[in-house]
Amino acid sequence: MPQPTTRARQTGHPGYSENLPREPESAATARRLTNAALSCWGLEELAENGALVVSELVANAVRHARRESIRVVVERTAPGTVRVAVADFSRVLPEPCTPKDDEEGGRGLALVAALAANWGTDERRWGKVVWAELEGRG
Repeated sequence: MPQPTTRARQTGHPGYSENLPREPESAATARRLTNAALSCWGLEELAENGALVVSELVANAVRHARRESIRVVVERTAPGTVRVAVADFSRVLPEPCTPKDDEEGGRGLALVAALAANWGTDERRWGKVVWAELEGRG
């Protein structure tokens, strides 16, 4: 199992990051990484939303990206703000959709938008980074 890069900082870039295989099981590792960062920063109040958000971002990367790996980054951008991001090697941008009531999938980005203070995608030459910012009391 790959070892995470864990550098505890008050704020900074990046705080915690890990390369993971592009497979569904990586969501659990991403949740643990996110919880570790939030705990270190005293932002446990964001743990539930952080776990849901990072799970959805990883699930989208697993489903739609290319190559074998993804990168999860959790950084504290301000005393009460945490950015959770997933980088992958696909340049196809995520698009929120409106699934029918009987469809099981397709609600991930809507969930991210509902839980995050802000979210978006940063395009890169090699792919993209999809991120969400969570805000707590700090």
